[in-house]
Amino acid sequence: MTEAARDDRRLTRLRARLEGQLALKEVPVAIPRAGRRYTILTPSDHDRLLDEAEADPEQNLPYWAEIWPSGIALADVALARAADLADRPVLELGSGLGVTATAALEAGADLLAADYSAISLNLCRYNTLRNAGREPRTTEINWRDPAQELLDRADALRGYPVILAADVLYETRDVAPLLAITARLLARDGALWLAEPGRDAARRFLAAADELGWGRTSETHEGPWNDGTGVRVGLHFLRRPA
Repeated sequence: MTEAARDDRRLTRLRARLEGQLALKEVPVAIPRAGRRYTILTPSDHDRLLDEAEADPEQNLPYWAEIWPSGIALADVALARAADLADRPVLELGSGLGVTATAALEAGADLLAADYSAISLNLCRYNTLRNAGREPRTTEINWRDPAQELLDRADALRGYPVILAADVLYETRDVAPLLAITARLLARDGALWLAEPGRDAARRFLAAADELGWGRTSETHEGPWNDGTGVRVGLHFLRRPA
């Protein structure tokens, strides 16, 4: 069996599994600076996901089910800075539907995609395989209580040289846990690439990192975005203190 045939069979199995769980639709997504275009499979019934989130003891809302400008902006950065990702172990925290993951894989990263939702990770696998011809390894993560397996994997690598995170800060309760898990998983000389659209939680995160002595450079991306908005996305490249 050819590699293309194996990929087609894998896509068929993944899609059948997903269609057994929720209603889906395909959305074209433009990566504006790179001039790339992906087709992303995404949930079409968000009300059901919100209903299911009410039973979650962590009360985590399904933010992963949206295509956010920050994920598109970080995908552009991954493609523009492919040399920083190629053939290196890279972790994405909050992989969502796989827009950024697709670009990271196209850039040649050895990617581990992490998200709280198992459905999100299956969609990430499908979308990356369809658009990049590759899948990341995946793991479920609750960064308020990270699994020992994830910590052990990072220790074996002496930390990840790059951690990607797009639109992961919605609630202030996540500021301290996200900063702590990033510091725990990042290599000594590694960098967190954070994309965010100016939410209060993100501002608090950046202020906390500044106070702890993290180095930071930033830039702004303005789209145009898939949803037609003109939101300004901040791209921040943070390095842990010495």
